[in-house]
Amino acid sequence: MAEDSIFGAMTTSAYGMRAQGERTRVISENIANANTAANTPDSEPYNRKIITFKNEMDRQQGQRLVKVDDIRDDKEKDFPLKYMPDHPGANAEGYVKMPNVNSLIELTDMREAQRSYEANLGMMEQSRTMAQRTIDMLR
Repeated sequence: MAEDSIFGAMTTSAYGMRAQGERTRVISENIANANTAANTPDSEPYNRKIITFKNEMDRQQGQRLVKVDDIRDDKEKDFPLKYMPDHPGANAEGYVKMPNVNSLIELTDMREAQRSYEANLGMMEQSRTMAQRTIDMLR
């Protein structure tokens, strides 16, 4: 029973690390495209991506695991306009649609994802240490 708990904790941590890694990838994409303006007056610039997670029951292991539920465009925030009359994407008034990415929010989300990843990694290391000590005691 204790062995199942240790490896179950490692599995849970591994799924958490995978989810936070995917979250980091999406945030990195948002940051990389934060200044990607629309190419033409009628086109849209890069649209911020949002990732959501879900708990999913793994019947084989008998535990709930976190998985990526969806990665979708952020439709709630409007595209800000920036005055750049020489840009090919400028409208008649000289304004260009810019991405709805706030770099400060993205960096804050990145830091949170990093800390969550590190917490899962710490739990993985603790579980590995406990398993190793159990094996050492059985020798």
